[in-house]
Parts: sequence; C-alpha cells; structure tokens
Amino acid sequence: MIIDLPDTTVSQVAKQLVKVREEGGAVALGRVLTLVISARNGVAEAAIDAANDASREHPMRVIVLTTGEGEPRLDAQIRVGGDAGASDVVVLRAYGEAASNQESLVTGLLLPDAPVVAWWPEQAPTDPASSPIGRIAQRRITDAATSPDVRDRLALLGRTHAPGDTDLAWTRLTHWREQLAAVLDQPPYESVTAVEVRGSATSPSTALLAGWLRLALRVPVRWSFEDLGEWKDGIKSVRLTRASGDILLERHSPDLAVLTQPGQPDHELHLPRRTLRECLAEELRRLDPDVLYGRVITEGWEQVSPTESVG
Repeated sequence: MIIDLPDTTVSQVAKQLVKVREEGGAVALGRVLTLVISARNGVAEAAIDAANDASREHPMRVIVLTTGEGEPRLDAQIRVGGDAGASDVVVLRAYGEAASNQESLVTGLLLPDAPVVAWWPEQAPTDPASSPIGRIAQRRITDAATSPDVRDRLALLGRTHAPGDTDLAWTRLTHWREQLAAVLDQPPYESVTAVEVRGSATSPSTALLAGWLRLALRVPVRWSFEDLGEWKDGIKSVRLTRASGDILLERHSPDLAVLTQPGQPDHELHLPRRTLRECLAEELRRLDPDVLYGRVITEGWEQVSPTESVG
C-alpha cells in the first residue's frame, strides 16, 4: 500500500503513520531500528529496494530524505505491506527552505527507543559524524566506491573517522578476508614475508584490503592497480609470499576465484561480487563501532603505496 501526502508537514506524516498502524496496515512492534537514507532522486529507489530486501532480516522503519531547489514544500509518501518488505518506508522530498533543517525532518519520525543508522548511498557529507543526519545516528554508512577519486575519498574518511562510521567498500571485503584467513590458518604455518594486492584503480576495496593485510601481517604490502577490461572494477588477486612458495588467490571471473598453493592442486572458490542488499544487511547486524575498520581507514591503507601497472 502506498499513501501519498503532497505539500504536507512532518507532524501530518507522523499522524498518518499512527493511523496506518491502528488500522492494521503496518505494525511498528518488532521494528529493531530506524534506517535514514539520504539520497538524490536518481539513487533513492535502488537504495529503498536494497533496504526492503535487508528488512527481511532486520525489520525496521526506513526514512528516505531527498532535497531539491524550488518553492518551500514537503512532499511525503508512506509505503507499507508488499511495497515495503518487512519495514515501513517514509519517503520525504523537501524543497527550498523546507530542506534547510534535515535533522528536524526526520527526528519526529524515528522509532522510539530504537537505534538509528544513517546511510548515504552515493555522495556522503565531508564529515558524516558531524552532519545533521549523522549526529542522530549510532552507525553511519558511506560508500567510497561512488567517489571519482578513490585515494582522496579514503584519505578524507580517515581524517574524519569517528566511532560508528563504516563504508561499504570495507563490507565488500568480508569474503576475501575470510578466505585469506582460512588459508593462513592451515599448515605449513610459515610467516608471510610480502604481499601484493592487485585490482582496479577505481576500487577502494582493493586499497582497504591492502591496508588490512598490512596491519594484520606487518609485512611490506604492494597495492597495484590496472585495467581489468570488461570487469571494470574490483579486486583481481592477492599474492602472499612465503618461504615454501607463493599463495595466490585470483579472481578469474566475476563469480569465480582460483586458489593456488605450493604442492596442492588448484581450488576453485565461489567468490561472487557482493550485492548492495548483502552489504547493507551485514552492516545492520552490528550497531557497535567497527574497531577494525577504524584502524584500517586511519592507519592501515596509508602504509601501502599504490603502483600503476599495465594490464
């Protein structure tokens, strides 16, 4: 069910939400958090789709805020039932002066006594934790992959990092980190002496993976980037150098990677690119600060130097 509320106020939207609940169209009980999405119109629907999918694991209220120029006005839309997954969705489109105080637009619609997560699917504030939406959130999710300059964006995230900040470029690394940790947890238990991470120049995940390995292994790590052809972006491979020979985990297609180890047959591994829904759902599983991400973004990736190669 979709309810349109043109030229409205936050108070009227809140009253309509209460009415919908009382009439049985949506139940607020069981909602575990409020997700506030700040996005422009062209990105908002994709973000809502991802949130609706994630809501099957994390029932929540989703507040979507878009702003624009024009005469002062607030248009709203409430989506419940089949149009909202396991959540209720409130879309706010604010124009002109009505968009000047973003915090006041959403605070009256937050679930009482529930954590708040802020998400910027595309362009994030310079300092998310100090932004109007970020100030009311326990967790703040950005995506460095949407920035035209990866290194500048990662440097900014490092300078402005506050507990509770995270980035989907880090979340996309979960399976890579799991596979590499599993390999090093098997014999022979030799020390790694050097690491090479290869990937696209447009992939912040490549840089963050290199930073994580630098912190975890305390050895020289080289981050090289190249043209990946039809894949366009993402991580290509990780090479771990040990005395008995190199370990190579290399993606051969968008879904398949091959693990090569000395004295063992090659192993094909299912290592698909993670969807937006998967990454969002993972981030919503924890509401405490991600301390490891904080160390990687503030210390680790700056300790690796990128080199350009031709591929």
